[in-house]
Amino acid sequence: MRTLAQLQLESKKVLLRLDLDVNFENGKVADATRIGNSIPTISEILAKKASIVIIGHLGRPHGKVVSDLSTKLLVPTFEKLLDIKVIHFDAIFSQEIKSAVRNAKEGDIFLLENLRFDPGEETNDPKFAQDLASLGEVFVNDAFAVSHRNHASIVYLPQLLPSAAGLRLEAEVENLSKVVKNPTRPLVAVIGGAKIETKLPVIEYLSKIADFVLVGGKLPVEVKSQKLEEKFAGNVFVGNLVRDGADIDLGTIERFTKIIVGAKTVVWNGPMGVYEEEKYIWGTKMVAEAIVKSGATSVIGGGETIAAIAKLGLTKRITWISSGGGAMLEFLAGKKLPGLAALEG
Repeated sequence: MRTLAQLQLESKKVLLRLDLDVNFENGKVADATRIGNSIPTISEILAKKASIVIIGHLGRPHGKVVSDLSTKLLVPTFEKLLDIKVIHFDAIFSQEIKSAVRNAKEGDIFLLENLRFDPGEETNDPKFAQDLASLGEVFVNDAFAVSHRNHASIVYLPQLLPSAAGLRLEAEVENLSKVVKNPTRPLVAVIGGAKIETKLPVIEYLSKIADFVLVGGKLPVEVKSQKLEEKFAGNVFVGNLVRDGADIDLGTIERFTKIIVGAKTVVWNGPMGVYEEEKYIWGTKMVAEAIVKSGATSVIGGGETIAAIAKLGLTKRITWISSGGGAMLEFLAGKKLPGLAALEG
Protein backbone atom coordinates (compact mmCIF):
# COMPACT_ATOMS: atom_id res chain seq x y z
CA MET A 1 0.00 0.00 0.00
CA ARG A 2 1.42 3.36 -1.02
CA THR A 3 1.80 5.80 1.86
CA LEU A 4 1.75 9.57 2.19
CA ALA A 5 5.54 9.66 2.49
CA GLN A 6 5.82 8.14 -0.99
CA LEU A 7 3.59 10.72 -2.66
CA GLN A 8 4.88 13.93 -4.21
CA LEU A 9 2.81 16.59 -2.44
CA GLU A 10 4.84 19.77 -2.77
CA SER A 11 2.64 22.62 -4.06
CA LYS A 12 0.08 20.11 -5.36
CA LYS A 13 -3.70 20.27 -5.38
CA VAL A 14 -4.62 17.31 -3.17
CA LEU A 15 -7.96 15.54 -3.40
CA LEU A 16 -8.44 14.17 0.12
CA ARG A 17 -11.07 11.52 0.91
CA LEU A 18 -12.03 11.71 4.58
CA ASP A 19 -14.48 9.89 6.81
CA LEU A 20 -16.97 12.68 7.48
CA ASP A 21 -19.86 10.50 8.64
CA VAL A 22 -20.19 11.90 12.17
CA ASN A 23 -23.15 11.99 14.54
CA PHE A 24 -25.29 15.12 14.93
CA GLU A 25 -27.46 16.47 17.73
CA ASN A 26 -29.71 19.47 17.10
CA GLY A 27 -27.96 20.24 13.83
CA LYS A 28 -24.48 20.32 15.36
CA VAL A 29 -21.66 17.78 15.36
CA ALA A 30 -21.97 15.69 18.53
CA ASP A 31 -18.72 13.75 18.16
CA ALA A 32 -15.92 15.04 15.93
CA THR A 33 -13.57 12.11 16.56
CA ARG A 34 -13.60 10.86 12.97
CA ILE A 35 -12.71 14.29 11.63
CA GLY A 36 -10.12 14.79 14.35
CA ASN A 37 -8.47 11.50 13.39
CA SER A 38 -7.45 13.00 10.03
CA ILE A 39 -6.10 16.33 11.27
CA PRO A 40 -2.49 14.96 11.26
CA THR A 41 -2.91 14.03 7.58
CA ILE A 42 -4.28 17.48 6.73
CA SER A 43 -1.43 19.14 8.62
CA GLU A 44 1.17 17.02 6.85
CA ILE A 45 -0.27 17.95 3.45
CA LEU A 46 -0.41 21.66 4.32
CA ALA A 47 3.21 21.51 5.46
CA LYS A 48 4.09 20.65 1.85
CA LYS A 49 2.65 24.00 0.67
CA ALA A 50 -0.26 22.21 -0.98
CA SER A 51 -3.94 23.08 -1.25
CA ILE A 52 -6.64 20.57 -0.31
CA VAL A 53 -10.04 19.61 -1.69
CA ILE A 54 -11.82 17.55 1.00
CA ILE A 55 -14.38 15.01 -0.20
CA GLY A 56 -16.59 12.62 1.75
CA HIS A 57 -20.15 11.72 2.67
CA LEU A 58 -22.68 12.03 5.45
CA GLY A 59 -25.38 9.44 6.05
CA ARG A 60 -27.39 7.67 3.37
CA PRO A 61 -29.16 10.20 1.15
CA HIS A 62 -29.43 7.61 -1.65
CA GLY A 63 -28.38 9.92 -4.47
CA LYS A 64 -30.67 12.79 -3.43
CA VAL A 65 -29.97 16.19 -1.88
CA VAL A 66 -30.88 16.15 1.82
CA SER A 67 -30.18 19.45 3.56
CA ASP A 68 -29.73 17.82 6.98
CA LEU A 69 -26.84 15.81 5.50
CA SER A 70 -24.98 18.71 3.88
CA THR A 71 -21.25 18.85 4.52
CA LYS A 72 -21.74 22.58 5.12
CA LEU A 73 -22.65 21.55 8.67
CA LEU A 74 -19.05 20.39 9.14
CA VAL A 75 -17.39 23.72 8.34
CA PRO A 76 -17.42 25.06 11.95
CA THR A 77 -15.84 21.80 13.18
CA PHE A 78 -13.07 21.89 10.58
CA GLU A 79 -12.34 25.55 11.24
CA LYS A 80 -12.21 24.98 15.01
CA LEU A 81 -9.87 21.96 14.70
CA LEU A 82 -7.60 23.53 12.08
CA ASP A 83 -7.87 27.24 12.94
CA ILE A 84 -8.04 27.83 9.18
CA LYS A 85 -10.86 29.14 6.99
CA VAL A 86 -12.56 26.35 5.04
CA ILE A 87 -14.36 27.20 1.80
CA HIS A 88 -17.50 25.13 1.27
CA PHE A 89 -19.07 24.47 -2.12
CA ASP A 90 -22.76 23.64 -2.29
CA ALA A 91 -22.10 21.22 -5.17
CA ILE A 92 -19.81 18.29 -5.90
CA PHE A 93 -18.62 19.44 -9.30
CA SER A 94 -19.09 22.49 -11.50
CA GLN A 95 -16.98 24.69 -13.73
CA GLU A 96 -17.06 27.32 -10.98
CA ILE A 97 -15.59 24.85 -8.51
CA LYS A 98 -13.00 23.72 -11.04
CA SER A 99 -11.95 27.32 -11.65
CA ALA A 100 -11.73 28.11 -7.93
CA VAL A 101 -9.56 25.06 -7.27
CA ARG A 102 -7.36 25.78 -10.28
CA ASN A 103 -6.63 29.21 -8.82
CA ALA A 104 -6.11 27.93 -5.28
CA LYS A 105 -3.30 29.36 -3.22
CA GLU A 106 -0.96 27.49 -0.89
CA GLY A 107 -2.86 26.39 2.23
CA ASP A 108 -6.36 26.80 0.78
CA ILE A 109 -8.86 24.19 1.96
CA PHE A 110 -12.06 23.46 0.07
CA LEU A 111 -14.90 21.18 1.16
CA LEU A 112 -17.19 19.68 -1.48
CA GLU A 113 -20.82 18.78 -0.92
CA ASN A 114 -21.86 15.30 0.23
CA LEU A 115 -20.64 12.82 -2.41
CA ARG A 116 -23.67 10.60 -1.87
CA PHE A 117 -25.97 13.38 -3.08
CA ASP A 118 -24.93 12.06 -6.50
CA PRO A 119 -25.81 8.40 -7.27
CA GLY A 120 -22.50 8.13 -9.15
CA GLU A 121 -20.59 7.78 -5.90
CA GLU A 122 -22.21 4.55 -4.78
CA THR A 123 -22.53 3.08 -8.29
CA ASN A 124 -18.80 3.71 -8.88
CA ASP A 125 -19.61 5.71 -12.01
CA PRO A 126 -16.52 6.44 -14.18
CA LYS A 127 -17.76 9.89 -15.27
CA PHE A 128 -18.41 10.91 -11.67
CA ALA A 129 -14.90 9.78 -10.68
CA GLN A 130 -13.36 11.62 -13.64
CA ASP A 131 -15.10 14.85 -12.68
CA LEU A 132 -13.74 14.51 -9.16
CA ALA A 133 -10.26 13.68 -10.44
CA SER A 134 -10.21 16.88 -12.51
CA LEU A 135 -10.17 18.84 -9.24
CA GLY A 136 -6.85 17.44 -8.03
CA GLU A 137 -3.36 16.46 -9.02
CA VAL A 138 -2.94 13.71 -6.45
CA PHE A 139 -5.38 11.65 -4.36
CA VAL A 140 -5.14 10.66 -0.68
CA ASN A 141 -7.53 8.22 1.01
CA ASP A 142 -7.74 8.69 4.76
CA ALA A 143 -11.19 7.10 5.15
CA PHE A 144 -10.70 3.58 6.50
CA ALA A 145 -14.34 3.27 7.58
CA VAL A 146 -15.53 3.20 3.95
CA SER A 147 -12.55 1.45 2.38
CA HIS A 148 -14.58 -1.76 2.15
CA ARG A 149 -16.93 -0.06 -0.31
CA ASN A 150 -16.68 -0.25 -4.10
CA HIS A 151 -17.48 3.43 -4.44
CA ALA A 152 -16.10 5.92 -6.93
CA SER A 153 -14.14 8.01 -4.44
CA ILE A 154 -12.61 4.89 -2.92
CA VAL A 155 -11.68 2.58 -5.80
CA TYR A 156 -11.92 4.61 -9.03
CA LEU A 157 -10.05 7.79 -8.08
CA PRO A 158 -6.79 5.90 -7.35
CA GLN A 159 -6.88 4.70 -10.98
CA LEU A 160 -6.97 8.29 -12.23
CA LEU A 161 -4.44 10.12 -10.04
CA PRO A 162 -1.18 9.38 -8.22
CA SER A 163 -2.52 8.13 -4.90
CA ALA A 164 -1.64 7.02 -1.38
CA ALA A 165 -3.05 6.27 2.06
CA GLY A 166 -3.31 9.06 4.61
CA LEU A 167 -1.69 8.78 8.02
CA ARG A 168 -4.86 7.58 9.74
CA LEU A 169 -5.56 4.92 7.14
CA GLU A 170 -1.95 3.74 7.38
CA ALA A 171 -2.24 3.53 11.18
CA GLU A 172 -5.51 1.57 10.95
CA VAL A 173 -3.90 -1.03 8.72
CA GLU A 174 -0.83 -1.22 10.93
CA ASN A 175 -2.78 -1.72 14.16
CA LEU A 176 -5.30 -4.21 12.77
CA SER A 177 -2.54 -6.14 11.01
CA LYS A 178 -0.87 -6.71 14.37
CA VAL A 179 -3.96 -8.62 15.45
CA VAL A 180 -4.20 -10.91 12.46
CA LYS A 181 -0.53 -11.33 11.48
CA ASN A 182 1.73 -11.30 14.50
CA PRO A 183 -0.18 -10.85 17.77
CA THR A 184 1.35 -11.20 21.19
CA ARG A 185 -0.38 -14.25 22.65
CA PRO A 186 -2.74 -15.23 24.09
CA LEU A 187 -4.94 -13.48 21.51
CA VAL A 188 -8.59 -13.17 22.56
CA ALA A 189 -11.33 -12.00 20.17
CA VAL A 190 -14.62 -10.75 21.60
CA ILE A 191 -17.48 -10.55 19.11
CA GLY A 192 -20.88 -9.21 20.12
CA GLY A 193 -23.74 -7.15 18.78
CA ALA A 194 -26.12 -8.75 16.30
CA LYS A 195 -26.35 -9.79 12.62
CA ILE A 196 -24.77 -13.23 12.55
CA GLU A 197 -24.49 -13.06 8.75
CA THR A 198 -21.99 -10.21 9.19
CA LYS A 199 -20.17 -11.62 12.20
CA LEU A 200 -20.01 -15.30 11.17
CA PRO A 201 -17.10 -14.91 8.69
CA VAL A 202 -15.19 -12.98 11.37
CA ILE A 203 -15.78 -15.64 14.02
CA GLU A 204 -14.73 -18.41 11.65
CA TYR A 205 -11.59 -16.62 10.48
CA LEU A 206 -10.51 -15.47 13.93
CA SER A 207 -10.98 -18.98 15.32
CA LYS A 208 -8.07 -20.01 13.09
CA ILE A 209 -5.68 -17.37 14.42
CA ALA A 210 -6.91 -16.49 17.91
CA ASP A 211 -6.44 -18.53 21.08
CA PHE A 212 -10.03 -17.79 22.15
CA VAL A 213 -13.09 -16.34 20.44
CA LEU A 214 -15.85 -15.17 22.81
CA VAL A 215 -19.32 -14.64 21.35
CA GLY A 216 -21.94 -12.50 23.09
CA GLY A 217 -24.57 -9.86 22.39
CA LYS A 218 -27.56 -11.17 20.44
CA LEU A 219 -25.33 -13.53 18.49
CA PRO A 220 -25.83 -16.56 20.82
CA VAL A 221 -29.54 -16.59 19.97
CA GLU A 222 -28.80 -16.59 16.25
CA VAL A 223 -25.97 -19.12 16.61
CA LYS A 224 -28.14 -21.57 18.55
CA SER A 225 -31.23 -21.16 16.37
CA GLN A 226 -29.15 -21.96 13.29
CA LYS A 227 -27.20 -24.71 15.08
CA LEU A 228 -23.89 -23.10 14.17
CA GLU A 229 -22.08 -24.05 17.38
CA GLU A 230 -21.34 -27.54 16.11
CA LYS A 231 -19.49 -26.01 13.17
CA PHE A 232 -17.22 -23.85 15.33
CA ALA A 233 -13.71 -24.76 16.39
CA GLY A 234 -13.11 -25.77 20.01
CA ASN A 235 -11.68 -22.36 20.91
CA VAL A 236 -14.99 -20.56 20.19
CA PHE A 237 -17.10 -19.99 23.30
CA VAL A 238 -20.69 -18.90 22.74
CA GLY A 239 -22.21 -17.18 25.75
CA ASN A 240 -25.55 -17.71 27.41
CA LEU A 241 -28.00 -14.85 27.88
CA VAL A 242 -30.21 -13.70 30.70
CA ARG A 243 -33.86 -14.74 30.45
CA ASP A 244 -35.00 -11.76 28.35
CA GLY A 245 -31.94 -12.01 26.09
CA ALA A 246 -30.76 -8.44 26.74
CA ASP A 247 -27.34 -9.30 28.22
CA ILE A 248 -24.96 -12.20 28.76
CA ASP A 249 -25.60 -14.03 32.03
CA LEU A 250 -23.41 -14.14 35.13
CA GLY A 251 -21.83 -17.50 34.28
CA THR A 252 -20.81 -16.21 30.86
CA ILE A 253 -19.43 -12.99 32.35
CA GLU A 254 -17.29 -15.01 34.75
CA ARG A 255 -16.01 -17.31 31.99
CA PHE A 256 -15.29 -14.49 29.55
CA THR A 257 -13.54 -12.24 32.07
CA LYS A 258 -11.37 -15.10 33.33
CA ILE A 259 -10.12 -15.71 29.79
CA ILE A 260 -9.68 -12.00 29.01
CA VAL A 261 -7.58 -11.11 32.07
CA GLY A 262 -4.97 -13.62 30.89
CA ALA A 263 -4.78 -12.15 27.38
CA LYS A 264 -1.87 -10.26 25.84
CA THR A 265 -3.86 -9.04 22.84
CA VAL A 266 -7.63 -8.43 22.71
CA VAL A 267 -9.74 -7.41 19.72
CA TRP A 268 -13.36 -6.48 20.38
CA ASN A 269 -16.30 -5.61 18.14
CA GLY A 270 -19.89 -5.52 19.40
CA PRO A 271 -21.32 -4.96 22.92
CA MET A 272 -22.42 -7.86 25.10
CA GLY A 273 -25.94 -6.55 25.68
CA VAL A 274 -28.26 -3.55 25.59
CA TYR A 275 -25.60 -1.39 27.25
CA GLU A 276 -27.71 1.78 26.89
CA GLU A 277 -29.84 0.53 29.80
CA GLU A 278 -28.11 0.37 33.17
CA LYS A 279 -29.56 -3.02 34.10
CA TYR A 280 -28.12 -4.55 30.91
CA ILE A 281 -24.72 -2.89 30.88
CA TRP A 282 -23.05 -5.46 33.14
CA GLY A 283 -21.80 -7.85 30.50
CA THR A 284 -20.27 -5.04 28.45
CA LYS A 285 -18.92 -3.32 31.58
CA MET A 286 -17.24 -6.43 32.99
CA VAL A 287 -15.70 -7.37 29.63
CA ALA A 288 -14.38 -3.82 29.18
CA GLU A 289 -12.93 -3.71 32.69
CA ALA A 290 -11.33 -7.14 32.23
CA ILE A 291 -9.63 -5.89 29.03
CA VAL A 292 -8.24 -2.88 30.86
CA LYS A 293 -7.19 -5.00 33.85
CA SER A 294 -5.37 -7.46 31.60
CA GLY A 295 -2.91 -4.82 30.40
CA ALA A 296 -3.22 -6.40 26.97
CA THR A 297 -2.84 -4.57 23.69
CA SER A 298 -6.48 -3.75 23.00
CA VAL A 299 -8.11 -3.00 19.65
CA ILE A 300 -11.80 -2.15 19.45
CA GLY A 301 -14.14 -1.00 16.70
CA GLY A 302 -17.77 -0.52 15.77
CA GLY A 303 -19.93 2.46 16.69
CA GLU A 304 -21.80 0.76 19.54
CA THR A 305 -18.63 -0.64 21.09
CA ILE A 306 -16.95 2.75 20.95
CA ALA A 307 -20.03 4.40 22.47
CA ALA A 308 -20.13 1.82 25.26
CA ILE A 309 -16.45 2.35 26.08
CA ALA A 310 -17.03 6.10 26.18
CA LYS A 311 -20.04 5.67 28.47
CA LEU A 312 -17.89 3.60 30.82
CA GLY A 313 -15.13 6.24 30.79
CA LEU A 314 -12.52 3.81 29.48
CA THR A 315 -11.73 5.32 26.07
CA LYS A 316 -8.24 6.50 27.01
CA ARG A 317 -7.32 3.06 28.36
CA ILE A 318 -7.80 1.31 25.01
CA THR A 319 -4.71 0.91 22.85
CA TRP A 320 -6.38 1.45 19.46
CA ILE A 321 -9.93 2.50 18.61
CA SER A 322 -10.67 1.78 14.98
CA SER A 323 -12.83 4.23 13.03
CA GLY A 324 -14.23 1.34 11.03
CA GLY A 325 -17.14 -0.92 11.90
CA GLY A 326 -17.87 -2.92 8.76
CA ALA A 327 -14.40 -2.22 7.38
CA MET A 328 -12.78 -3.52 10.57
CA LEU A 329 -14.90 -6.68 10.48
CA GLU A 330 -14.03 -7.41 6.87
CA PHE A 331 -10.33 -6.77 7.56
CA LEU A 332 -10.45 -9.14 10.55
CA ALA A 333 -12.25 -11.72 8.40
CA GLY A 334 -9.21 -11.83 6.13
CA LYS A 335 -10.82 -10.00 3.24
CA LYS A 336 -8.89 -7.59 1.03
CA LEU A 337 -10.64 -4.23 1.25
CA PRO A 338 -11.22 -2.65 -2.18
CA GLY A 339 -9.97 0.73 -1.00
CA LEU A 340 -6.69 -0.74 0.22
CA ALA A 341 -6.23 -2.85 -2.91
CA ALA A 342 -6.66 0.32 -4.98
CA LEU A 343 -3.63 1.84 -3.25
CA GLU A 344 -1.28 -1.05 -3.94
CA GLY A 345 1.48 -1.10 -6.52
